[in-house]
Amino acid sequence: MNDVRTEVEPRTAAGDVLTDIIMRTFRLYGGFLEAAEVMTKPVGLTAAWWQVLGAVMRQPLPVAGIAREMSLTRQSVQRIADLLVEKGLAEYVPNPAHKRAKLFRPTAAGWEAVSGLTRAQHAFTNRISAQVDLDDLRTTLKVMERLIEALDADQPPASDG
Repeated sequence: MNDVRTEVEPRTAAGDVLTDIIMRTFRLYGGFLEAAEVMTKPVGLTAAWWQVLGAVMRQPLPVAGIAREMSLTRQSVQRIADLLVEKGLAEYVPNPAHKRAKLFRPTAAGWEAVSGLTRAQHAFTNRISAQVDLDDLRTTLKVMERLIEALDADQPPASDG
């Protein structure tokens, strides 16, 4: 019998805590996704549609830019973007910086649908945030931003091929 042993990276207290954070983040994401589905249904959206439309409420972006911003695959964003265009909630417009990568932006109907979520979103976030200290929320946001920076710095460079 072949005795192949692989060296295991030693555990650290920080690594164990980060593992717990990751597991809680999965649970938190699931809860937020469920809440988003409830909020979006009355305005004819889904949580995924809201996520993609939300990425372009400030400025139009190419699909690849939305995917990068949201840490989603370009293909999944493309599928949702095409569906939103088909439903009349968004449109593709020429991109002066790139001939083939059109910009994606909401239509008036898309703006209206997302705007219709504002009241439900504020009610939800106010209800949940009232149960957590404001300073704790601010600290959580800072830590999440630092973890995102660390993740980004840990990624291998993109290949040009």
